[in-house]
Amino acid sequence: MTTGTPFPELSAEDAAELIPHDAMLAVSGFTPAGSPKAVPRALARRARTLHESGQPFRVRLLSGASTGEACDDQLGLAEAVSWRAPYLTSAPLRKLANSGKLDFVDMHLSHVSQVVLEGFLGPIDVAVVEATEVTPDGKVYLTTGIGNAPTFLQYADQVIIELNARHSPRLREMTDIFMLPPPPNRRPIPIHDPLDKIGTPHALVDPKKVIGIVRNDEPDGGRGFAPPDETSRRIAGHVAQFLLDEMAVGRIPSGFLPLQSGVGNVCNAVLAGLAESSDFPKFKVFTEVLQDAMLDLIAAGGVLGASTCSLTLSDDKLGWLYDHFDEFADRIVLRPQEISNNPGVARRLGVIATNTAIEVDIYGHANSTHFFGTQVMNGLGGSGDFERNAFLSIFMCPSVAKGGKISTIVPMCSHVDHSEHSVQIIVTEQGLADLRGLAPVARARRIIDHCAHPAFRDYLHHYLESSPQGHIRHDLRRCFELHSNFLEHGAMLPDLDLSQFGPR
Repeated sequence: MTTGTPFPELSAEDAAELIPHDAMLAVSGFTPAGSPKAVPRALARRARTLHESGQPFRVRLLSGASTGEACDDQLGLAEAVSWRAPYLTSAPLRKLANSGKLDFVDMHLSHVSQVVLEGFLGPIDVAVVEATEVTPDGKVYLTTGIGNAPTFLQYADQVIIELNARHSPRLREMTDIFMLPPPPNRRPIPIHDPLDKIGTPHALVDPKKVIGIVRNDEPDGGRGFAPPDETSRRIAGHVAQFLLDEMAVGRIPSGFLPLQSGVGNVCNAVLAGLAESSDFPKFKVFTEVLQDAMLDLIAAGGVLGASTCSLTLSDDKLGWLYDHFDEFADRIVLRPQEISNNPGVARRLGVIATNTAIEVDIYGHANSTHFFGTQVMNGLGGSGDFERNAFLSIFMCPSVAKGGKISTIVPMCSHVDHSEHSVQIIVTEQGLADLRGLAPVARARRIIDHCAHPAFRDYLHHYLESSPQGHIRHDLRRCFELHSNFLEHGAMLPDLDLSQFGPR
């Protein structure tokens, strides 16, 4: 049947039947924003039915970053995914990855598009892309998360479009689709300000590839974050003062520089602290995810505008944006992640990168993905795209976790995502360590003195000073002693009085 479109209209169930076992399935979106909903949910139901009858059914799933509950969670609960890239936050998929039932490939998000177009991952069998409109000549107007959808539309063998009536067609006024050709035919990306537009408001697809349209009217399901707690506010205060001091001595220009902000309460607190400070100039943001707090700051005028890949907003806040669209149409730019996370653009603009870590070691290596070196929490995401190429690279975390049972400052990271060569600033609620220009032992002393919780400082200093002499001092017999203590005794320092950390 066709109604108002030249493409076949399908139910979600009919569309799911067109996706074969072991297909490489690429989906649109970046976080829940812009990810398909009806087709993945129907695909999960189909997988369960096939599994109950003893038939195999799993797909290889490729996306922009994480997706929403209707996609990652439902497919994970149905055990319908055999391979996943480039990022995940889904608890069901995390459980499968950590139990060896899912092959998870953690990737820098800016790399995914080029890996696809060069064929390293093999052909994309089917792409499912959420849009507000697809025209007969193949213009696809995407929704709230651009991700890698423009690349998937170009390189997939077959395409299913989810037309979601819940989203405003005016999103195209923010959208700026610009695609890079394969090397060596690339020219510099002409973005000189975060709000520059260099592309088109639509992606393109060969109309012959579109095998069906599925209509939907469902929100993204985005959730807001809790207000910043005292620890996050103290971290934010340290970062704000540091940046003000850098401006005072002339290392940051008086007009400030674009800010990149990671996801979560700590990063939101930092962003809010900067925007609310009367000493700070108004600034722009060049980042990958725009959250509720950032939209509020744009509305209030503290942030002049933002370049992003995704409107990762709560459903209520997204509805509010649609109701007040005129205020934001020229202050937000939605880009593909290959552009929003592009290292060359970040370096040119002088982006100040703020991201969070699970743990940091005394020499400045940061782990942002794995608990105790083995259990994946999420993925690298875009933090590596920015931190290696930032004007300033800042990593933040509380000094302790689990009521003092865990120190986030450790002798050696159990897993390293960001090396000492790229991490410049470490911040906890205890203080800030500026590592620029310091040799390894000096870095270690500064991190311990400024960032470690006082309850762990004596242990960390003793470890440093008693380790064998070397350019980097490590005792390979003891470097993971804190981790081993936690796994064996439930606390990194089993004899530590935890009452000093307050209620748990």
